[in-house]
Amino acid sequence: MTARVGIIWNPSKTTKQALDTALDRAVHAERVDVEREWFETTKDDPGQGAAARAIEAGADVLVVAGGDGTVRAVAEHLAQSGADVELGIVPLGTGNLLARNLRVPLLNPAAAFRRALSGESRLIDVGWLEIDLEGGTERHGFAVMAGFGLDAHMITETDDDLKDKVGWLAYVESLGRALSASGTLGVKITADGRELDRDSAHTLLVGNCGMLQAGITLLPDADPGDGELDLLVLSADGAAGWVDTLRNMVWDNGIKRVLAGSASAESSESATHGRVRSLQVELTEPRVFEIDGEDLGESSRVEVSVQEGAIRVR
Repeated sequence: MTARVGIIWNPSKTTKQALDTALDRAVHAERVDVEREWFETTKDDPGQGAAARAIEAGADVLVVAGGDGTVRAVAEHLAQSGADVELGIVPLGTGNLLARNLRVPLLNPAAAFRRALSGESRLIDVGWLEIDLEGGTERHGFAVMAGFGLDAHMITETDDDLKDKVGWLAYVESLGRALSASGTLGVKITADGRELDRDSAHTLLVGNCGMLQAGITLLPDADPGDGELDLLVLSADGAAGWVDTLRNMVWDNGIKRVLAGSASAESSESATHGRVRSLQVELTEPRVFEIDGEDLGESSRVEVSVQEGAIRVR
């Protein structure tokens, strides 16, 4: 049986020739017949339109060759359209967060293509964020995580030229500026209809996946296919608060969790963990929000929900 593969690729990350060579190697190794068609992303169409054209052309599998932004755009379209088409990933970005969390081969396009062609698929959830921006209310899907605070500031503070040279290590360089920009502010957080006992924060993350670059895990309970999103709220203010946050991440939900076999993430004075299906967040002043590494702009109100089993990924 011939597989009809639509390859959605970001030309800023690689060349079509390089991808074609990697795909040829994968086809030869897997001994499969493939009918391929190429769909290039652009600045105006980061992936949603390309995905729609590939589906209309009859693709059985969409293989996304690009970074987190391209993957997010295609996943958003698949979740929104309900198309019966599976998703494969050839990770070519800086973070490659969904690929990392799903253990897709990194730095090896041929191996990633092999998995996209013949790997077992699984259902994963997609989160939806509705955000009030200056130009109006927008709704965006995300496959990994969304929020404001440290992660959003790291994105806006990261030097793009440095990111091109050293990859995810550029985010480490921006951490100091992000820390100085992430002051606490007043918040009202309502999770599944219940207001949380936390009225200030500098960082809020809600995620489908918990692992970042270098194996750092911020959301230890996150499972992309469990029908829930995981929540982390950080409110450290001063040296003592940051010590508590670090202890919570490294000891409570790191070493101690492994040694004791803890079933769920522990909270502390400065770090609140939870699991939600819906979330409303109101801030006393606007903050930059991000989804899957993409800066959406400043807002003081967002709503988040989860679409269970939204897409099937190989």
